[in-house]
Amino acid sequence: MMAATHSIGSILFVVLLIGAFGAAADAVRRRQLRASRLRVVGLRDLAARLSFDSFKQESDAEFTMSWGFLHRLSQGTDRYAFNILRGTYHDQSLFIFDFHYQTGSGKNTQEHDLTMLMLVFKEVFPQITITPGGENMLTKMASVFGGQDDIKFESAEFSRAFSVRSQDKRFAYDVCNPQMIEYLLANPNLQVEIQGPVILLAFEPPLAVGLIELNLQRLIEIRSRLPEYLFANK
Repeated sequence: MMAATHSIGSILFVVLLIGAFGAAADAVRRRQLRASRLRVVGLRDLAARLSFDSFKQESDAEFTMSWGFLHRLSQGTDRYAFNILRGTYHDQSLFIFDFHYQTGSGKNTQEHDLTMLMLVFKEVFPQITITPGGENMLTKMASVFGGQDDIKFESAEFSRAFSVRSQDKRFAYDVCNPQMIEYLLANPNLQVEIQGPVILLAFEPPLAVGLIELNLQRLIEIRSRLPEYLFANK
């Protein structure tokens, strides 16, 4: 009789435990849904305040494919953009969007969500990526397996703080001029990619809506530090 009572008690404990986990999971999903809705409201308000042309909440894999030549938009699988804003800021055409992709598979699957700020112009440039952290173990391994080595600069501080990669070293030195180096050292968390007609800033985890305009200003600052002769020669 005692054994039966113990068994029933164990079953009830398991049932209660499963129920508790289920309730906790439901609470997390509700919080995530509420946060997503608030983000959409905030982005719509931002688009209206800045007089942007459009806002698209729905996921758009084709948008991602159209810009797939960019390194940051070609990683992983299940890639799509959402919450896409399009407009003009300080006379520059741009897109702001959230971006999702995943890496790994099975139990090792990892979901990645970022915010991208993308300035688009008429000129077309070689690829350059500028990422915080200098030449770490991952970038050293990439060079061993056929990747590009970090480009070194006269500023040892900048070379320690950022990893700069491009197949066109002359272009890399043009981009990372003294004014750009000074600005990037003052903004050490920026991840910058230039390729084709695009300057891209990537932020992971996603930017809070309240920080987007500040980083639009930083994107414009990056553009302003590109030498005008790069555009005059196109």
